[in-house]
This record gives sequence, C-alpha cells and structure tokens, in this order.
Amino acid sequence: MEEEAGINEVANGNGEKIVKEEIFTKIVRAGKRTYFFDVKATRKDDYYLTITESKKRLGKEGKVFYEKHKIFLYKEDFDKFADGLKDAVEYIDTENEGKVVQAPVEAETKEVKANLNTEEFTNIEFEDLGKQ
Repeated sequence: MEEEAGINEVANGNGEKIVKEEIFTKIVRAGKRTYFFDVKATRKDDYYLTITESKKRLGKEGKVFYEKHKIFLYKEDFDKFADGLKDAVEYIDTENEGKVVQAPVEAETKEVKANLNTEEFTNIEFEDLGKQ
C-alpha cells in the first residue's frame, strides 16, 4: 500500500514550525506488526529512509498503545544496508530450508501463559451467553 506524499508541519520547542516533507510512504502489514518505509527529505533536499516497526500493545490499565522502533537510513548507507539484509535473509533461508518456521513467542505472552491454570476459568457454553 502506497500513501500519498505530504507536507507535515511540526512545532519545535521554540514555538517555530518546521516543515518536514514526506516524499513516499510504503506500508507493510505483517501479522501483529506493521512496517512503515518513509522516504523523507533533509533541509538540503537529500533523501533518507526511515523504517518504523509498529506493534499494537495493551497497557496495564487496558489502554491500547503502539510500541514503535525506528531506523534512520541515509543514502550513503543504502547499498551496505541492502547487502547486509540480503545476506541475512539468504542465511535464514538456507538454514531453515525444509523447516516450518514459526514466529517467536514474546516474553510477555510466555509470562501470562505460565501464570494461568485451568482452575481459574469457568466453563461457559454458547447457550449460556446472555443468561444471568
């Protein structure tokens, strides 16, 4: 999915507005994660790439928030980054050839599962829904 480029005005700490131009955005939804590939321009009109991983999380008070991790990649590093990514993906493909690969279970999930036992649950049948 490609998004339209746009101009964002961002206020800095001094009350001034800085204009940031987003040239191109590609959104990749992959399971529980969403990746954003944003091409932006510096003040000198040099392009760079930000790669953002976004994961939807549930906070302690039940509020939804998004955990984000961001990488800034500048054009002088594009070739080296692409080569490194290609080598890493090829290694994984070679090592996992013929194996069924599952996404890793995150630590939070493991802790929750470890603390649950079947005595804490009540058996509810479909017909019981709506009864008090």
